[in-house]
Amino acid sequence: MCGNDNDHSHGQAASSGHGGRGATGVRVRSMATLQAVARHVVSSEEVRRSAAGFIGYGGTTRGDKVLIAVPRLVDAEVLDAVVAALHDVGAHVDVIVMDDEPDRPFEARDEITMMMRREPYDVNLRRGDRAPWIEELAAARGYDLLIHGAAGPVPATATRYEAFPWTTKEHFLGESNLFPRELHKVINERTWSRITDNIGGRIRLTDPEGTDLSMAILEHPFHDGRHDYGFKPKWGHLMAHPPTPVGEEDDTTGVISGTMSHYGRAFPRIAIDIEGAKAMQITGGGEYGAAWRELEEETAGIQYPCFPGPGLFWLWELAIGTNPKIRRPSNVDYLSSDGFEWERRRAGVIHCGLGTRWRSREEDWAGDHGILYGHLHVHLLFPTLVVETASGGSVTVIENGRLAAYDDPEVRDWAARFGDPDDLLHDDWVPSIPGISAPGTYADYEQDPGRFVYGRTA
Repeated sequence: MCGNDNDHSHGQAASSGHGGRGATGVRVRSMATLQAVARHVVSSEEVRRSAAGFIGYGGTTRGDKVLIAVPRLVDAEVLDAVVAALHDVGAHVDVIVMDDEPDRPFEARDEITMMMRREPYDVNLRRGDRAPWIEELAAARGYDLLIHGAAGPVPATATRYEAFPWTTKEHFLGESNLFPRELHKVINERTWSRITDNIGGRIRLTDPEGTDLSMAILEHPFHDGRHDYGFKPKWGHLMAHPPTPVGEEDDTTGVISGTMSHYGRAFPRIAIDIEGAKAMQITGGGEYGAAWRELEEETAGIQYPCFPGPGLFWLWELAIGTNPKIRRPSNVDYLSSDGFEWERRRAGVIHCGLGTRWRSREEDWAGDHGILYGHLHVHLLFPTLVVETASGGSVTVIENGRLAAYDDPEVRDWAARFGDPDDLLHDDWVPSIPGISAPGTYADYEQDPGRFVYGRTA
């Protein structure tokens, strides 16, 4: 089978950014609809959460000063719609469009170019980064709200601070933006409690592309003060493994395998052997895997302050998406789509991250010393995550890429307040992978996934 698996997008709009490629034959919705969605976002409560579906610029009132800073790949009509909605509530809005490279197809090493550094974070900012000088400007000039950055945690600052995760009309107009926030919150809480209610048990994580991991649900990350893991969900980014620092008692063992990262092209299947949370061997992955092995060799003898032993590539991120209405962009092969980074927000998708934690103290340390830092990803599109409880029972968190929380009576009751629970609690987009969710054989897919994802080879 050879085709573009974005056929599941049902004709949603694609967009090209400030001079990028459009998607021929795809219906682009009207500016009136853009404005309606923007008004919804602006009126949503102020929440300081960067997860798609939780973005809200509420609390903005007449006379407020708002600073928006986005890369030039952001579609100008999306930006204009948000500005107009802020104007409608009486805010004064200044916009900074940060320079960026022109739109182009993704290349094999783009994930590494985007995610890895050897100098302080602010020396050479990458697309979608939060720029410290923008944050400083917002504070110095007394802005009431700063809208900046595409993903990652929103820093705690004196200025209200929210994200701008949409690059294209397709991102902005998707139902994910309008998904009922109260329902989304309950989905996050009911998914997260399946882990936090079972400290002392074990997680078993598998995926048909080859992932098979086991790890203890340790008590100390919730209580020891070294983490901000705790019992509160990270909205839309539920951490099935605690973030750095990684402790000596972390027994995560097995293999992580897949064909996609955040920002690069789909690659031949990679397999990363994990022992005690550390990457011990990286095989396959085509050019992406070869580049990763070079970085692993470069850092093999370096002792980072966040890890119990030398080396950079320790597992800390197993992040669960929670929005059932996220779809893969139809121009996923181009930079303006944000690639596979966008779809990792879809409910039940897990992205695995190995390396240092983004904008952390360990990254400040490495940047100051000219040492390589950052983290790289592998996506799991059909994971099954089961908690084996300390009492010998089992609790399903995800089954074949579907959140078990959808079936909770509490979640279904909340969904009924907004419409048909079967419709709301339904993943509208499902990846098409031969041998897993589509006709064909996985053996053909794993050697050249780009042929199936983009409809062509590199």
